[in-house]
Parts: sequence; structure tokens; C-alpha cells
Amino acid sequence: MKVTVFGIGYVGLVQAAVLAEVGHQVLCVDVNAERVENLKKGIIPIYEPGLTPLVEKHFASGYLNFTTDAQAGVLHGDVQFIAVGTPPDEDGSADLQYVLAVAKTIATYMQSPKVVIDKSTVPVGTADKVKAAIASVLAERGQQLDFDVVSNPEFLKEGAAVNDCMRPDRIIVGTYDERPKDLMRELYEPFNRNHDKMIFMDVRSAELTKYAANCMLATKISFMNEMANLAELLGADIEAVRKGIGSDPRIGYHFIYPGCGYGGSCFPKDVQALIRSSEQMGYSPKVLQAVEAVNNKQKYKLPELIKQHFDTELAGKTIALWGLSFKPNTDDMREASSRVLMEQLWAAGVKVQAYDPEAMEETQRIYGVRDDLTLVGTKEAALKGADALVICTEWQQFRAPDFDLIKSQLRQAVIFDGRNLYDPRRLAQRGFIYYAIGRGETVRKPS
Repeated sequence: MKVTVFGIGYVGLVQAAVLAEVGHQVLCVDVNAERVENLKKGIIPIYEPGLTPLVEKHFASGYLNFTTDAQAGVLHGDVQFIAVGTPPDEDGSADLQYVLAVAKTIATYMQSPKVVIDKSTVPVGTADKVKAAIASVLAERGQQLDFDVVSNPEFLKEGAAVNDCMRPDRIIVGTYDERPKDLMRELYEPFNRNHDKMIFMDVRSAELTKYAANCMLATKISFMNEMANLAELLGADIEAVRKGIGSDPRIGYHFIYPGCGYGGSCFPKDVQALIRSSEQMGYSPKVLQAVEAVNNKQKYKLPELIKQHFDTELAGKTIALWGLSFKPNTDDMREASSRVLMEQLWAAGVKVQAYDPEAMEETQRIYGVRDDLTLVGTKEAALKGADALVICTEWQQFRAPDFDLIKSQLRQAVIFDGRNLYDPRRLAQRGFIYYAIGRGETVRKPS
């Protein structure tokens, strides 16, 4: 099939590459000329395992191409994906200007029937607006062309997006009627062979499904962080509690890891957007409001522990920081806990020596050159002469470090662990002061 993808950010590029992998002819359209030219040279704007070789392979084969020519994109594909950004407005609601601009562009240039697929995460009712925008432009042109608008939300995990796209758990498709269903089955047939993963529903239900899924996952994280804070006050160990409740199949182990708060491009934005949508309908979503409030507070957990430990002697200290991205296997720092931490430390007069396997360039882009930020090439280099080690991201290479080396390089044997990577009692036996999330007051300091 001939497929056009508008927007070659995270969602659009992964979807395009995977569609090309199974044999569809994909043309990607973006307004960013530099990004388009870089992609043609094999320069990928994001870090995502497995994505770069896929893009390079199918650009070379001709199954995947990139352009800034919107008209060429519209004329190319019978299927038109809208995968542009929906950044939060000032009030937290999703900004639909780019989605609707693409809809109008498709309507301006289309000469034959099209199926327009909303892939961007959008509020309930967006498909109606896309449909109305296309109909309005076609009416202005005096054209009577058939088109269908379909809601087909993505459920990709950053760091595992290529695999998620190749082997989806489910394929949600929201339609107004029966007409586009056969085409959607044909489009996704290569991903639907093992068993039928396609779930058809109305467009509004499909739009809400995406938000509901992300908000449910965010709720589990905030709930566990709430329990972790309670565990500290009660002298309990949240890791033992986690294993105890996770063994219940009705709860399970996924997304019940306490930490220093969730981040990224999805959970914070989607929780906020669904809150705003609810409020616009006159409904106050108490649970979602609590999820957001708990997460915002949790991001200040590590700064508070550090300030508490050093008391009034924080200014002039140096902190080693392991992990800058909001989660492992990505360079994405949007809403990352590391950002709150660093900004709080800088405000207190602290210098940061940081290392991350992938997010160093992104950190430099966000913060530029600063006297109180040193980005180093290895996790060991970050330790040298620092007063304490802080862990913000659970990268695999941080899980089994050389603790003797850490102790020898730090001025004080102190670790603040925002991801609960280590055993508190073992670290206490090694002479470390170890602060974690919800591990109980009794295991914080060596006896």
C-alpha cells in the first residue's frame, strides 16, 4: 500500500519505518527541512533501539522516503497518517493546531478518496474536528471526494517502540462506519497474523482508550509512590510490599515500581489533557488530579533528601548524577525528574557532574554551557571528588557498579537512589549512607 505520514517525530518515524519494513511504500512529510535532509543522510533525530538501521535500510531500498512537499505527500498515499505533535496549551489541554493544519492540507491537495488516520494522541472529539476541517476545505474547492477519518492511537513505549510497533498487543481502530475497516485490516495484516489483535470501535471510544490507558499506568506509579512515602513513615520496606501486592494477578508487577516520579512526553501531558477535558465537560476528575499532584511532589523527593542530609552546608557541594533521561533506553528528557533535581541543586549553589548513556547531547541542548554543570564521558568520571552520588534513571549499567570504587572516589560515602536499585543492608554493611524511596527509616544509615 502507498502510505503517507505527516510528522516525523517520535511516533511518525517509528510507524513509518515499521510500515516500510513489511513492504508498504511510505512517504514522510515534515515542515522541518533540516530534519528531512538529515534523515536522508541517516541522521536520526531521536535515540530508539533498532530504529536507525531500519530507517537506513528502507531509505536505501526506496520503501521509505522523506520530503517537505506536502502536496507530493497527499498525492502519494491512499492512507494519510497524521502524527504531528499535540503540545500542551498553557492550561494543560492539548493544542490541536498542527493536527488541524495537516487535515486542511490533505483536503487542499487531495484528488482522490483518502483514509485519514489520527495517530497523534488527541482529545476525544478531535476526529470530528478533523472531519469537519476536511469537509470545509473540500466544499471551498467545490470538490465532492470521499474520505474517511479513523482514530488509530499509538501505544508505544519509548525504548521499546520498534518492537511494540512490530508486535503490538492490540490495534485500536475507531471508525464512523464500516467503509474503512477492510482497508485498515489490509494495512495492519502483517502485524495481525498470530491472532486477531484489531479492536474496532467508534472514534470517540478509540480516542478515550488512549488517554485512559496512559492515565491508568500513571495512576499505578503515583499510587506506589504514595505507598512508598507512607512506608517511610511506618518503617516498612516498599520493595517487600511491591512483591507482596504484585504477586496478586489482579494487580501484577507492571508499573508498581516506586521512584522519583514519572516523566516523558506521554504520561504528564496525557494526564493533564484528560483533566482539562473533564473540567471542560463540568466534571472534576479527583483521581487524575491526585495522580498529577503526587507525581509533581515526588519529583522533589530527591532534592529534599539531599538538603536534609547536608542541612545548611549544601552550597559549594558537588553532586555526581547518574541518569538524565526520564527512563532507560531513550535520550528523551521531557518532564524528566533529573531536571527538577538539577535545577533545585543549582538554586542551592551545588555543582552537578552528570553522566547518561544517551541523553548528554539533549542535556547540553536544554541547559547550554554552565559553570555548575559538567557532563562527563563515563559513570566513573562523574564520581570524582563529588560529595554524594544520586541516581535518577535505572539504566542497566548502573545496576551492579563497583561499590569500592564509588566509595574511593566520593568525598563522602553517600548514595541517594531515586530508583531503588540496591540492597540497603548490603550498602550499610559496606559503610554507605543510603537513601532510597520508601525503604524504611531503619535501613537508611549504617549502624
